[in-house]
Amino acid sequence: MASGEPKAKKLKLTEKEKTESPAKETPAALSPNLLFGMGNPLLDISAVVDKDFLDKYGLKPNDQILAEDKHKALFEELVKKFKVEYHAGGATQNSIKIAQWMIQEPHKVGTFFGCIGNDKFGEILKQKAEEAHVDAHYYEQDKEPTGTCAACITGDNRSLVANLAAANCYKKDKHLDLEENWKLVEKAKVYYIAGFFLTVSLESILKVAKHASENNKLFGLNLSAPFICQFFKDNLMQVMPYVDVLFGNETEAATFGKEQGFETKDIKEIAKKAQALPKVNKKRQRIVVFTQGKDGTIMAQSDKIETFPVIEIDPKDIVDTNGAGDAFVGGFLSGLAQEQQLDQCVKAGHYAANVIIRRAGCTFPEKPDFK
Repeated sequence: MASGEPKAKKLKLTEKEKTESPAKETPAALSPNLLFGMGNPLLDISAVVDKDFLDKYGLKPNDQILAEDKHKALFEELVKKFKVEYHAGGATQNSIKIAQWMIQEPHKVGTFFGCIGNDKFGEILKQKAEEAHVDAHYYEQDKEPTGTCAACITGDNRSLVANLAAANCYKKDKHLDLEENWKLVEKAKVYYIAGFFLTVSLESILKVAKHASENNKLFGLNLSAPFICQFFKDNLMQVMPYVDVLFGNETEAATFGKEQGFETKDIKEIAKKAQALPKVNKKRQRIVVFTQGKDGTIMAQSDKIETFPVIEIDPKDIVDTNGAGDAFVGGFLSGLAQEQQLDQCVKAGHYAANVIIRRAGCTFPEKPDFK
């Protein structure tokens, strides 16, 4: 696809070219549905609770767990007993939301697909996605309720309980394959899916990934969690040949390297080896981006590996680091959508993460202050 060519070229800038043309490029003209994401939509429900509530449901003050049967009543009780805040959540949806926030105008540059229930929480999720100016097209079904993530706050601690429910029910033939939905996929130039979705609909990911590859568009994937690299390794490696941009953090990278038999614990070496894995679209070299919390972000591209320092922050200003990874990817995607140079994409990622960790949940002020 001709429109993809300039971007492919930009992504191959040498260090020499970068230093010769240091001026920031004018962002590419943005249009609705240019950025596409697909994943597990969750309605984040957060509230300040008391110790009795944690004890009742056997929760630790600072933990992340998947809901079991004993937690079923927790979500309704949280809403009834405490003052709650709702936010559109889930890893991919968070990143698309942040990218849209960074871009600001036009609205609905970001499209999102995922599965929700035909219920009250689903309606709230639709409303919250609309408020974030994301063009969300959910597959709605009646078998399972909308996925939720309860954030039970006590002091500085957050106990997270996720109930995937409907998010697990996405069906390619019932949603992605529908003509009006597939048209939205075709409109996009940059695609992003978090690794969590590998547990839900591998065939949907492969359809989107192959489309991106065949049309020389950008396809991004996140390792998302060590268990994805371990227990869903086969699914992950079926998608890997189509991945143009691979994201992950240092823990996920280390697990990925171990599972792939890379025989090194060095994150830079793992990035280099991940970059060299077989790739279908030879017009684009794979880019590998590994964040390391407060340590520098590693990026492997063409024949070089760079480390970018993160923005310094006083530990006492950190409120919640849970959304940091999603926010980094969102910032990075906003740069890719605007065809910016990769170092600028990393800067945008660092900025977004820095904003999000100063606030509770994956939330942000009305406008970004990013140059």
